Amino acid sequence: MGQRSGEATTLNNIGGVYSALGEKQQALDYYHQSLPLRRAVGDRSGEAATLYNMAYLEKSRGNLQAALTPIQDSIHIREYLRTKASVSPELRQTYFSTQQGAYQFYIDLLMELHQQNPSQGYDKQAFNISERSRARVLLELLTEANANIKEGVDPELIAQQKRLQGQLDATETQRLEIDNNPNSTDEQKKAINETRKSILKEYHDLQTKIRAKSPNYAALNYPQPLTLEQIKEDILDQDTVLLQYSLGRKQSYLWVVTKEEMTSYQLPSQKDINNWVKNLIKFTTKSNAKAFTQAVTPLSKAILKPAKDKLTKKRIVIVADGFLQYIPFAALSVSENQQPLITNYEIINLPSSSSLATIRHQTQARKPAPKALAVLADPVFSIDDKRINNTENQTPGVIRFITQRLQLVLGKLFGSKSATVNEDKTTVSQPQPSDLGSLALKRSVKNLRNGKFDSLPGTRQEAEAILNLIPEDTEKTSAFDFNANFTTATNPELSQYRIVHLATHGILNTKSPELSGIVLSLVDETGNFTNGFLRLHDIFNLKLNADIVVLSACQTGVAKDIKGEGLVGLTRGFMYAGSPRVLVSLWKVDDQATAEIMTRFYRLMLKQKLSPAEALRKAQLEMQQETEWKSPYYWAAFVLQGEWN
Repeated sequence: MGQRSGEATTLNNIGGVYSALGEKQQALDYYHQSLPLRRAVGDRSGEAATLYNMAYLEKSRGNLQAALTPIQDSIHIREYLRTKASVSPELRQTYFSTQQGAYQFYIDLLMELHQQNPSQGYDKQAFNISERSRARVLLELLTEANANIKEGVDPELIAQQKRLQGQLDATETQRLEIDNNPNSTDEQKKAINETRKSILKEYHDLQTKIRAKSPNYAALNYPQPLTLEQIKEDILDQDTVLLQYSLGRKQSYLWVVTKEEMTSYQLPSQKDINNWVKNLIKFTTKSNAKAFTQAVTPLSKAILKPAKDKLTKKRIVIVADGFLQYIPFAALSVSENQQPLITNYEIINLPSSSSLATIRHQTQARKPAPKALAVLADPVFSIDDKRINNTENQTPGVIRFITQRLQLVLGKLFGSKSATVNEDKTTVSQPQPSDLGSLALKRSVKNLRNGKFDSLPGTRQEAEAILNLIPEDTEKTSAFDFNANFTTATNPELSQYRIVHLATHGILNTKSPELSGIVLSLVDETGNFTNGFLRLHDIFNLKLNADIVVLSACQTGVAKDIKGEGLVGLTRGFMYAGSPRVLVSLWKVDDQATAEIMTRFYRLMLKQKLSPAEALRKAQLEMQQETEWKSPYYWAAFVLQGEWN
């Protein structure tokens, strides 16, 4: 038939069979037959796959140098395909996540060469590949954030986008009505879910079309990931050491970088590190406060102790990988007496060094916002809240029933499919977790007591204490109770404030990150349901001029880990919206303890004029040394991501 593409694929697959049989030379011969056919028919993806197979085979034969050229060529093709495949960030992200195995192979190859020839700089090359393998879509989104990609686009497309946004909101309202109606059928519920999926797909497709038609988008020059030398020169200062991790199937790696030098270390396998992390995560509950400290020890020994002698600066910047993104490095230790890292170091988290370079470029010439502080706190979540005017006119049974139905809807909206509610007794059940994502989801559902969101009176105490630190009324604004709502959070006036503080519940959806978000008031003064979910796509549409966004809510720093992109969560959304740094929490913390650490953090930042990084460290130390909340469970959950200057 003359189908050369099929012939190339078959030759490649025959090579794969011979490789599996251990007949390496015959396998290589077939790969060499396949490669020119792949190139002749323009099958770039197939070409990258065959080149990878050749590199893998050469490495398995011990020919490390011979494996270098084909894997380099394979990576170049994959990076080309990532940018040319689509203008859709979602599709780029999905494609890039499927290519991480090739990047990890390249890193392993270079580090093995480094072990054989330590003076040849292979570990530096491996670091550069590690940097290229992470947060590429975030890097592009941050660049895009300052370009008005809607300018010059057909107004009909913009109007269509607004219509779809309205349809999405209307569909969510309809979902609430259907799920609150005890007479609703399964067919109605299925139909509204299908409608929502269809509109969401249409919305994403339209965004892709707008990008494709945008002159500003076409003119964008996306920055390339930084090299080691650029990071040392442009990102790090004399007081900062960078710890960058890469987790691998057989072994993992740590690069310790300062302005003067770089040192690399081989660490245990990803499987071993994941087990230590899971063990630590199990103890991020109030009842296990003492056990938390014990669980820190093996993880600290595995991922920090090898580099102990290099931690000589006052600040540690963490670029984590995989499950390490879920852990509180501030609570880890390198000392014999188990003192936490914050005893001697500020701790900062970054998705990548390159993303910080882009953030600095986008914000360095920006004029500061004219006002100091905006606070949203203590929203109304339940229809039986005493703050609702018509509560006395409702019978307790009706209140309980409607509340239970509402909380079931919340679970469905955010993917908690296994949450169950009945009229006599509300229960929340989850399957046994098989990975860290489901562990986090399980903890998120536990934010509900008897199937509903607890009120957060401590956030009012927290917010009022913070507001009192700024005496001038013109410099601050606050929204409590019913006013702590979606409309306030999306008001353009929020761009007038240097600090934005949101004190409420956070919701995690590991299956569909776009449904993760922040829970604001869910009912109004008369007890009517209202849209109170500030979802991830809503956050992306904000326009902020804040120096810092503080998410004083449970699990605002946790999200879905997408290979190559890290945690796709609220932090990314607020960075895109314009904040160079975001303070978040990794797990649900005691309400009163949160109020205490937040009050201390703001006092140190506003009154003593400390940087957010310094203020967080000192607030955590004060919690440990001066209060009843000494356990890391109470203070280690809070992490600062982004700019430290």
